[in-house]
Amino acid sequence: MKNLVILGGGYGGIRILDRLLPQLPDDVSVTLIDRAPYHSLKTEFYALAAGTISDQDVRVPFPENPKLKIIYAEIVKIDLEGKKIVLENEADVTYDDLIIGLGCEDKYHNVPGADKFTYSIQTIEKSRSTYQALNNLAPGSIVSIVGAGLSGVELASELVESRPDLKVKLFDRGNYILSAFPVKLSTYVQNWFDNNGVDIVSNSNITRVEENLLYNHDEPISSDAIVWTAGVQPNRIVREMDVEKDKQGRVVLTKHHNIPNNEHVYVVGDCASLPHAPSAQLAEGQGEQIVQILLKRWNREELPETLPVIKLKGILGSLGKKHGFGLVNEKAVTGRVARLLKSGILWMYKYHRG
Repeated sequence: MKNLVILGGGYGGIRILDRLLPQLPDDVSVTLIDRAPYHSLKTEFYALAAGTISDQDVRVPFPENPKLKIIYAEIVKIDLEGKKIVLENEADVTYDDLIIGLGCEDKYHNVPGADKFTYSIQTIEKSRSTYQALNNLAPGSIVSIVGAGLSGVELASELVESRPDLKVKLFDRGNYILSAFPVKLSTYVQNWFDNNGVDIVSNSNITRVEENLLYNHDEPISSDAIVWTAGVQPNRIVREMDVEKDKQGRVVLTKHHNIPNNEHVYVVGDCASLPHAPSAQLAEGQGEQIVQILLKRWNREELPETLPVIKLKGILGSLGKKHGFGLVNEKAVTGRVARLLKSGILWMYKYHRG
């Protein structure tokens, strides 16, 4: 009996399970290793941290199948030579085929104090801690959010609705917010923030963080809470692997999504070196292709010379509960339509994933 081990029940890992389990060969079993007993909707952690949704709203149960074994444990190391996973306080798990989907962590860009004195929304545990910190602030407190990408924008807007008594500052390295998006979208978001009292600090450069103190261009700014949303990097376990990586530290793969010279080890999602920026959509598309490759290899069929380009349908962001923005099939959408689209996609994912 072959054992396929999947590390991480994120978007890529769950899509693989959803697609693979119904057609799993009789001589293959699957082991999922994750620290939590559920799949978490990471794209919604900003709302959990802001207090506008509950913890239960971002949890989705893992699939059930007699050939699926789930181990809840902390991963210590991936031993490629020994073909085993070293776990904390648990026995090692051996594998015949391995899929690594461990996601990403905050990247602090060597800013002193950033890892110690800021809050995060990268994991459900950290998002809970961030919620506790923000919820316990006194009226009139200052919240500084470092990083004005999608996560920072959504957290700032959600926090304004959740705690209108707080003063929210959003620090952006660019000349204007969401500069990678069409001007129509960035202008819409800028106007929304202006109308809702969010202070956008453009051309910022955070040089140091201390307790309740943020240094922008070495100028101190008092803050009652600081949340870091200024970049990500692959999980520590992946960073420590002795394999080829790109400039962002992501694992370089073959066209069939396995590491070079090892057709038994695949990397899916944020840790994989792919042409697009990491996203849930990209991880799911990659996961579906990995399932096709595994089934062909198990059946000893010839692999395709090329795989289809993973097409991303777009990106959607929320501005509170009633407004949003995004690109759908390269067309800019704003306002209630964008927000309704995002809510609909989330509902479909939670209840009609398979």
